[in-house]
Order: sequence, then C-alpha cells, then structure tokens
Amino acid sequence: MPNIYPRPTPREASRSRKASEQQMVFAKIGWRIMPVLFLVFVLAYIDRVNIGFAKLQFSRELGLTDAMYGRGAGIFFIGYMLSGIPSNLMLEKIGARATISRIMVTWGVVSSLTMFVSTPAQFYLLRFLLGLAEGGLAPGVYLYLTYWFPAALRARMLAVFLAAVPVAGILCAPLSGYLLETMHLVHGLKGWQWMFLLEGAPSIVVGVLVYFVIQNTPQSARWLSTGEKESVAVILASEQRVHSSLRARTNIRYALKSKTFLLLAVIETIGGVAVSGFAYWLPQIVRDLGVESLSRNGLITAIPSLCASIGMIVWGYSSDRSKERRWHYAIAAYVSGVALLVASRKGVDFPVAIAALSLAYTAILSCVSVFWAYATTYLRGGAAVMGIGVLNAVAASASYASQYAFGAVSMATNNSLSGLYGIAIAMFIGGLLVLFVPKELQGARSCSPKQPAY
Repeated sequence: MPNIYPRPTPREASRSRKASEQQMVFAKIGWRIMPVLFLVFVLAYIDRVNIGFAKLQFSRELGLTDAMYGRGAGIFFIGYMLSGIPSNLMLEKIGARATISRIMVTWGVVSSLTMFVSTPAQFYLLRFLLGLAEGGLAPGVYLYLTYWFPAALRARMLAVFLAAVPVAGILCAPLSGYLLETMHLVHGLKGWQWMFLLEGAPSIVVGVLVYFVIQNTPQSARWLSTGEKESVAVILASEQRVHSSLRARTNIRYALKSKTFLLLAVIETIGGVAVSGFAYWLPQIVRDLGVESLSRNGLITAIPSLCASIGMIVWGYSSDRSKERRWHYAIAAYVSGVALLVASRKGVDFPVAIAALSLAYTAILSCVSVFWAYATTYLRGGAAVMGIGVLNAVAASASYASQYAFGAVSMATNNSLSGLYGIAIAMFIGGLLVLFVPKELQGARSCSPKQPAY
C-alpha cells in the first residue's frame, strides 16, 4: 500500500527539531525561575494586604474610621509610585537579584515594624515606607521577564507570577484570621501585632536567599548549557530586530508621548483601582455580608482568591495560544463588571454574593495578566525600563485616590459593598478602551517559538 503521508524533508525535520529544542529550553527556564518569583510575590502581597485583616481588630485601638483606614491603605501607593521608576533604572544597572533581594529585606523589616504603631500618624508613616520599599518589585519583574521570554510566552508567565496575588489571599486570609484570634494577648501582644511580626519575618529570610538563587540574565545562568543560552539569545535578538523598526517601542520620549502609551496608562489605572479595591476591602465586604468571626471571615475571603488563582492562568494560556490580547482583556473586564453589580445588589443572597465576587476577582486578575503581556510587547529596549515604571506609578496614584474614595463611600452608605459599583463602572470603561489599542500589538508571530506546556 502506498504511503499517503509523505516524509518531511530534511529542512522541515530540522525546523521541527529546532522548535522542539526551543520549547524545552523555555520550559526549563520557566520551571527554574517562575517558582522563585511566584514565592517572592506571594510574600509581598501578604505583607501588603494583611492590613485589611488587621483593620478588623485594631481600628478602635488606633481611632481609625473607614475613611482614615482608606487614606492609610492608599498612602502605601504614594511610596509605591515614587520608587518604581528609580528601582527599574537601578535594576538595569546592578541586576535583578541584588534589586529583588534588597526590596524584600527592606519591606520585610518595615512590615514587621508595623506591629508597633499606636497612632494614625504612625500607621500612615509605616504604610508609606512599605510602599516605598516594595514599589520596584512588580515593574522590576515585568522587565526581568523580557530578558528571559519572548512576547508569545509572556501572558502565561505573567499569569503565573500574578497568580501569587490570589494565592497570597488563600494563605493570608485564614492565617491572618487565625493569628488575630489565637495569638491575641499572648506574651502581652495583640493578635494584629503577632500577625505583622510573623508574616513579615519570612520576607527578610527569603530576601537574603533570593540573592543566591536567581540569575540576572540567561547568559549568567550556570544551569543553561552554551547551546541553550545561544538559542535564547537568538530568539530574543530576533524579536528585538522585528520591533526595533517601530520607534515607539524603543525610544523613551516618543513612547511616553504616544497615544497608545497614554491609552495603556488609562487602562492600567483602571486595573490598579480594581485590584486594590478587592485587596484592601474584601475582609470588610465579607463582614458586611454578615460574617463576624475573624477565623470564618478569613476562610470565606480565601474563596475568591482560590478561584482567581486557577482562572487567570487558564485565561493567560488561552491568550498566548490564540495570540490574541484585546478581546481577552475586554471579555474579562465586562464579566467582572457584571459580577460586581450582582455582588453589590441590595439583599443579595450570601452564596450568590460570594460566587459573584469570586467571578469578578478572577476576571479582574485575568485582565491584569493580559494587560502586561500587551504592554511589554509594545515597550521595547530603553522604553521598557522607564515605561513599565511609569505605568506602574500611574496605577499606584489612582489606587491611592480610590482607597480614600472607597472609605468615604463606605462611611456615607454604612456599607462597603457600595464601593463595588465604582469598580464595576471602571471595568466597563476599561473593556471598551482596550478595543482602541492598535491591533498589531497582539503578538510577535514571526519570531515566536512553539509554546511549551508548563
């Protein structure tokens, strides 16, 4: 019987073998560096948002109203905004491992010192210093990933990194609730004081270890062979040549003035408002739904985070596989808006509210991972160092304002659920705006390896 399936030509076989080798190289890199970055961001987010649980216990002691708490939670983003760009410029000079190690140790110390606050002014100061310490982490990692992965793989890598946000919620919620209740007045310390101490100390330890674990670039990685380093260098250099002809992607001044960048800045602002609204107010929202027990509040608060940790990775993988960004962002934004309106409806049943909050949080974080895959495809070379920091700073400033607004609305209506209306409207606007981003940013098709499965 004749063979109806022709054998591949030597050239086709060589291409297939080369693609398979590239796939294995990026899978190896992914398994080596992403777990470390994931752990780093888990610890960062725990130390950032555990204030939401502390609020349930220390508000009366410090004399904090909801508006004052919102101001204090938001002041974090002022420090965050100020340090992002300088930190990225420093990362470019001294490398990622020294930068990330320095950031972790600093924020771990500041977070632990929060156990000593006794006045609103001290609370504001420590929150500002925490933001100043941590501000360079996320933009630094976004930049760092461009040194290791081509654009076609970046949405799923960013989704893995940003999945630390909901996973931190899964861990932080029950842990914080447990510490607040069981450690209260142990050795004379309040539960919230133990919480800040025991959740801040691991960041210091891991920060020291990170310096010896990660490498600055593929070329300095001893666990990559010479051939593997060359393979990565060729792919990234090829991608850089493709984009170097587009002035907006490499020239800092032109990039920051381009309409596309301004549009991306507005969209990132919306994402920052949505994520911070959930992170700092979800424990209070769950309490307003009728959950008074601190430990039970922690367990229920973990449900949206659990859903988001799975959903956002699936959505990022879908975006990479289809090489499509805009509609992946837009659909997730619309879904989150609708879910938030359902959750904030007066008289909503408790299970329906938690399900809606879970869907909304999953969709919001899916938007964030797709957005940064989009933004790091657009910004290349020198523009990426400054541009990523600027985008992060813009989002941080909006997050500060939104926290104060959320607290004011909560006080005016005597219900934290009211603030969800504002986030829903913002997500609807973001879903519309992303459709005006130029379509050609959807991926680097010509220089992308076959996607590896992680």
